[in-house]
Amino acid sequence: MLDDLKVKVGPGFYRYHVGAIDFVPTVLTEFVAKNILIVHGTVSWEKAKPKMHFLEDSNYNFSYHQYTGECSYYGADLIAKAVKENNIDFIIGVGGGKLADLVGYAAHTLNIDFGVIPTLASNCAPWTPLSVMYKESGESEGKSEHFLRQAAFFITDPELVIDSPVEYFIAGLADTIAKWYESVAILAQDHLINEPFLKVAGYTAQLCKEAIMQDANQAIVDMKKGEVTEAFVHLSEIVFAVAGMVGGLGDKYARNAAAHAMHDAMSKYIPKSHDYLHGEKVAYGIFYQLAIENQWQMIDELLPMYKELNLPVSLHQMGMFPEDEAVIESLVEFIDSKEKVHLIPIPITKELLRDSIYKLEDYIAEKNF
Repeated sequence: MLDDLKVKVGPGFYRYHVGAIDFVPTVLTEFVAKNILIVHGTVSWEKAKPKMHFLEDSNYNFSYHQYTGECSYYGADLIAKAVKENNIDFIIGVGGGKLADLVGYAAHTLNIDFGVIPTLASNCAPWTPLSVMYKESGESEGKSEHFLRQAAFFITDPELVIDSPVEYFIAGLADTIAKWYESVAILAQDHLINEPFLKVAGYTAQLCKEAIMQDANQAIVDMKKGEVTEAFVHLSEIVFAVAGMVGGLGDKYARNAAAHAMHDAMSKYIPKSHDYLHGEKVAYGIFYQLAIENQWQMIDELLPMYKELNLPVSLHQMGMFPEDEAVIESLVEFIDSKEKVHLIPIPITKELLRDSIYKLEDYIAEKNF
């Protein structure tokens, strides 16, 4: 019996199909929304506007705010200012993962309802009730977990999502497959294996993994052709929606572990890592966690997919192995400070965390990858 499990399944309403965005006013009516703030980016916003017919509805007063490109406390303050100046009673975020995180955090602090219209499938940020925070420089600054607010709706159109950069989708596949590799050993422990919500989280993580291993290549081919196929639709919603349910149902036991801890550490202490997408750094983080667990066979099983999708496998390959040992120590100290890493059912020590960095680099070098 667990006394620390927090279940926050996801948005109040989900809809994903061609023409789905036309359903937004129906949800807004239920929330008696009148003054609405649209938070958006740049390129994705121009692509989304033609599908947002509700912007022409005279029943609403729309205000617009272009975010800075980062999910930062500064950016949230700017949204708060726009909300107060325009008497806003509902926020809609239109864009990618960082924008979704920013809108979720701002709405949480303002105690105001919000919805999201994702424009790409690069991670599960639009689904999850937490935000990964950054400084405006791109440096990682921790996360904020939301208890007060989850999205009132998650509505988007695959014709919009498919018209996004394919590298973001590939990064999303890596971020999603991590759900299984980070949680499988934790959830298999005797004191957790019979917990109902954790069982569902485990099944969901396995679904994510199996779908990606089976359909990733076809979905990517379809995306490059701009064809909204069943393979693309199903896999994109696994990336930005179903994957979010893993942590929503399993909380800290299934949300993430060493792979994401390494991502956060790199984002904080290796400035060059900002050149890589979230999911790309998590892809390397999966290998790092498997090195910690001494699961070299699993790394071998993943190498062909990584090669085909051009995902990073080592710090040297990414051109960011720290020559200064002090940076390595900072990475290790940061990763060791995360409770989620210590949920992995092996004795986690700083020595193991440090040695695993070097062992993984040596292992990949031997593979001539």
